[in-house]
Amino acid sequence: MGAVPSTPRHSSSSETAEYLIATFVGEKSFPLDSDFWKKLLELPLRLRWPAHRVRQACNLFAQNNCCTRHLAKILIHLAWCLEEATQTSGAPSAVYMKAVNAVYISSVFLKYTFENSQSENLAQLYLSLDENEPIRDEFVTDQSIENLVMHNVLGFIASVDVSPNTYLLHQELLNFLLVAMSTQLLSGPTPGPKDVNPFIDAAMSQEVSLVSSVVRRLLLNYIKRPHVPLSRAYSIFSEGNQPGVLERVGSAAASIVLLPFNYLASSNGEGSRNQFADSSLHVLLVLIHYRKCLVNEESITNRSNESLTSDSVSKGSTYFSDNPYCKALENARDIEFDRVDVEGTASANNGPVVRLPFASLFDTLGTCLADETAVLLLYSLVQGNSDFLEYVLVRTDLDTLLMPILETLYNASRKTSNQIYMLLIILLILSQDSSFNASIHKMVLPAVPWYKEHLLHQTSLGSLMVIILIRTVQYNLSKLRDVYLHTTCLATLANMAPHVHRLSAYASQRLVSLFYMLSRKYNKLAELRDDKLHTKMNSIEQDNLPDDMSAELQIYTDFLRIVLEILNAILTYALPRNPEVIYAIMHRQEVFQPFKNHPRFNELLENIYTVLDFFNSRIDAQRLDGEWSVEKVLQLIINNCRSWRGEGMKMFTQLHFSYEQESHPEEFFIPYVWQLVISRSGFSFNPSAISLFPVDPNANKEIRDGEEPNIRPNGDVNEFNLHLDP
Repeated sequence: MGAVPSTPRHSSSSETAEYLIATFVGEKSFPLDSDFWKKLLELPLRLRWPAHRVRQACNLFAQNNCCTRHLAKILIHLAWCLEEATQTSGAPSAVYMKAVNAVYISSVFLKYTFENSQSENLAQLYLSLDENEPIRDEFVTDQSIENLVMHNVLGFIASVDVSPNTYLLHQELLNFLLVAMSTQLLSGPTPGPKDVNPFIDAAMSQEVSLVSSVVRRLLLNYIKRPHVPLSRAYSIFSEGNQPGVLERVGSAAASIVLLPFNYLASSNGEGSRNQFADSSLHVLLVLIHYRKCLVNEESITNRSNESLTSDSVSKGSTYFSDNPYCKALENARDIEFDRVDVEGTASANNGPVVRLPFASLFDTLGTCLADETAVLLLYSLVQGNSDFLEYVLVRTDLDTLLMPILETLYNASRKTSNQIYMLLIILLILSQDSSFNASIHKMVLPAVPWYKEHLLHQTSLGSLMVIILIRTVQYNLSKLRDVYLHTTCLATLANMAPHVHRLSAYASQRLVSLFYMLSRKYNKLAELRDDKLHTKMNSIEQDNLPDDMSAELQIYTDFLRIVLEILNAILTYALPRNPEVIYAIMHRQEVFQPFKNHPRFNELLENIYTVLDFFNSRIDAQRLDGEWSVEKVLQLIINNCRSWRGEGMKMFTQLHFSYEQESHPEEFFIPYVWQLVISRSGFSFNPSAISLFPVDPNANKEIRDGEEPNIRPNGDVNEFNLHLDP
């Protein structure tokens, strides 16, 4: 059966294990059918290596792999082990032990190779066998090794249930997928035709039925959140209380190994955190947001005499391939109510339907939205899957999703700008539905304990949403100063306005204060612009200052107009149901006076003054003993709302904003997903090897779980365009 190193006689299992690992990374090549592989993968490797030993082994392996092709060979053995485990019902523990050994060893050495390679030099992986390599008869020589491995890894995940015996292997396969797909970290933020991502490209080429099964399994893992006690997870790899197979390096070299095993088993008391569920979600997010950049055939023909460089290939001559995992997520349907069953047919172009328990997915998301990856999954679902969006909109317990979203926005100062933006886009998408806007005002919240500035008692969910959106605008005005964030908040408020019902006093006050807050910014900009226009300067930069200020002034003019449109929509379509809004406008009516003759605002202010004149006249006509109190004024407003007929009000077209994702959003999402994976999964990667997004160049250690990568501003979401079409 081929050569195999002779192990030292009477040696301990630790010595034998170390000897075999040293042989694996050494100069001698062992054929695929050698007994060496059987010995290597069946040993219960319990030795603990310090970090420097792991680095030495990886470095030696990288030097010798070009001759030994041991990386390709262990990946093939991994594929064979998984095939055996998948096909054998109730596979014995030895089968799983071999597979775990194979996947773990592959992960460690594969990751080291990636971290020390350039994107264009991934041929250093040597994922092929020598021509004279003896192989099994059933091995298909024209099939790439990466395709074989990814097919069997994904096939195992999709077809083998998670159980105490398979849990550890499932977890390590998820870790392996993150390692295998991490070649994206080596490429720049703009995907190009020269990017080399062999493993994730292999995942994209799998048959549609397998892709759908993988998406379903990953989502079910996230929903069910299986947890296996440490002792049971170790039972097939350990004797008594001895450390298991993966602890040989993990605990001692946490800075080098993919995932320290003690992290998998730790319990930090966070009910929503589950390492297995989180790993499943991370893999899913990487898969659904990947896009492969290809070159048009015509472009290749026209440039046959030129070298295909990133500079010579324009964006116009490239295109992005379809992502089958993204399509599978879009095809997810509720297992309880499936449109395909009702209509009797399914579009042939849509592919297999992924059946999921939407109720459980909805509830799981509601408990996990404090985590940014859950926010991105929710965004991906409501933006891409019309059936899930429809399911969310008909739920009567919308507070399950909205309350954690609003609480996160309330704590915006402690969140990333990307997370804030994703949440605001989700709210904008939901607000595009009129039934949503109506239903949120029917749900009354007894209290909102996390809101500290004001006691919110018996406040409607809709009123709370208005309060938080306005508060977000205020925070953005003072801190982030992101125009897109302003626009998204105001667009959501505009969509909600015609359906406002019994807006609370505090929310009404905040709405009028929003106009005042923006008007102060507008007036300040107008004064600065006028001062510059009257100051004669010869400098070119100073000559440009008025133009810059005029552009910003125009932006705030638009913002003020949107707020006036919001107030108009409430007064035009919902005045009798919102006496508190009328009171707030009357109480602060002086803030509108400076803009009464403004050409952009006068028509909208005419309606507001029509309302003011109506109710002011009713107050003037009312003879009252003593002073007016808030309660008396409000009661007069309520009484006179019944006689309001809207006479003299001009009807304006309702504003309706909709969110439209960019046609090629991968330049934002691919870096964003990997930032989340690195900061949350325990996946460590050498920061100096990362080209996908900017990292602090002074970083001298790997980015690990619990640490946010130091991202420069151009990694934020303000580089990602938003289309809001009224």
